Amino acid sequence: MAGEKCDLKAVLSVLDRILEAELAGVVRYTHYSFMVFGYSRIPIVSWLRSQADESMLHAQEAGELITLLGGHPSLGIGKLLETHKHDIGAILEESLEHEHEATRYYEDLLALVEGRDVMLEEYARRMIAEETMHAGEVDKMLRAPGDVQSYGA
Repeated sequence: MAGEKCDLKAVLSVLDRILEAELAGVVRYTHYSFMVFGYSRIPIVSWLRSQADESMLHAQEAGELITLLGGHPSLGIGKLLETHKHDIGAILEESLEHEHEATRYYEDLLALVEGRDVMLEEYARRMIAEETMHAGEVDKMLRAPGDVQSYGA
């Protein structure tokens, strides 16, 4: 596998999907922050807005990679469907689904570049680790106090 070139068209396509998904994350997390009510509002809104900021950084990084590789970044945005249930549990479940989707896109990128492009491989691995950690944090937030079993288990 070493020495083989990447399928540039496929790599750019996946990077566009990543860009679109991360931009959707900006909108989604910002929207969620508006919909939080109750006693715990302030720390939850702060966390959601920090997630929106991080999604924006991830989108910017993907866009920069696209142009670095000679591509033209998509002006699209990923899906923005929601359940219209705005309790914290529903918001976190939607967030967990979004984190898993983003992880799959980064895994798709890794499959295309592994052993072929060190920079893109390291980028994909770093982002998989970050998205997995985010999903783990959301999983912990979905657990009842004292539960050690994963939410999805």
